[in-house]
Amino acid sequence: MIKRNNVVLVNEQDHPIGEMEKMEAHLKGELHRAFSVFIFNDKDEMLLQQRAMSKYHGGGLWTNACCSHPQFTEQVKDAATERLKFEMGLSCDLVFLFSFIYKIEVENNLIEHELDHVFIGKTNNQPYPNNIEVENYKWTSVEYLKKDVENNPERYTYWFRAALPKVLKMI
Repeated sequence: MIKRNNVVLVNEQDHPIGEMEKMEAHLKGELHRAFSVFIFNDKDEMLLQQRAMSKYHGGGLWTNACCSHPQFTEQVKDAATERLKFEMGLSCDLVFLFSFIYKIEVENNLIEHELDHVFIGKTNNQPYPNNIEVENYKWTSVEYLKKDVENNPERYTYWFRAALPKVLKMI
């Protein structure tokens, strides 16, 4: 398992311009590379994870199956595949859907400014979450999820709320 202490700083075209320690990048709001993985099963349910309460931001919020930051030497898809296994104990083929940039202030005086690469995968396997990363998980119908995100956005991470409509449009 690769330690993810640094992030890859990028320009808006996703060209690497350096790297920085993860917390420093989030304190300064530097644009950096990230990925988000959305997993579905054969019932068209989406796998959600509740972030561990101990996370440096977004603890206890619901989000997509996993997310993180690739390292300078990694391909984004390889990093996403590895992280899905690490966080949720799952392996499946991942397909790249799209990338988008977002910037939002979060708790603890941190700023998420990411060029997020979004992947989807499909599996019916049972997750075995890493309790250091994941508080809880659930499979949920897309229809219920859309209503709950609309009615209770504070329960979900910002990047999940931003990516969800795009993901649902493309599947």
